[in-house]
Amino acid sequence: MHETTTLIRRNRVGVLAAVALLVAACGGGGATTAPTTAAATQVPPSTAPASEAPGASQAAAAYEVKLADSTKYGKFLTGEDGKSLYMFMPDTATTSACNTGCVDSWPPFTLESGETVKGGAGVTGAFTMITRQDGGTQVVYAGHPLYYFSGDSAAGDTNGEGLNGKWYLLGADGSQIMGQTGTKRY
Repeated sequence: MHETTTLIRRNRVGVLAAVALLVAACGGGGATTAPTTAAATQVPPSTAPASEAPGASQAAAAYEVKLADSTKYGKFLTGEDGKSLYMFMPDTATTSACNTGCVDSWPPFTLESGETVKGGAGVTGAFTMITRQDGGTQVVYAGHPLYYFSGDSAAGDTNGEGLNGKWYLLGADGSQIMGQTGTKRY
């Protein structure tokens, strides 16, 4: 009987370790592909991620949107790993116009079930969410669905700013960023 109990305990430890690795590996927003027509909803205030024993309810990750600062564009929003966040001009506050094909270059900033988003220092605008047609939950800031750009490889890269006259960085107040001259870069 003692050997059976020891074996059960070892199996539990192995399962707990596997669950911990799986949870650690899944901490990022994934790209989704289709537009939405669902209404935006307010994101609840968030707290720091917490770890709890299996069986207890676990708190999901709280992503913090921060501000980066550049001499060329001033202060602009950044998401996970300091990567720049962009808006797409054809979007509305409740609909993403970036879908199939588009998301290969412009993955939407999405959250998994239970995850939350909050603003860091200086990011005081309202965060909402839209449900994309495929069921993904996309983060919206000040009425603009948010995206990353595949051409940005490091924190603070701004290679998508002004592309095609439709993609722009966002300032702390939710307005589109324009280059030093105050004109949109095309």
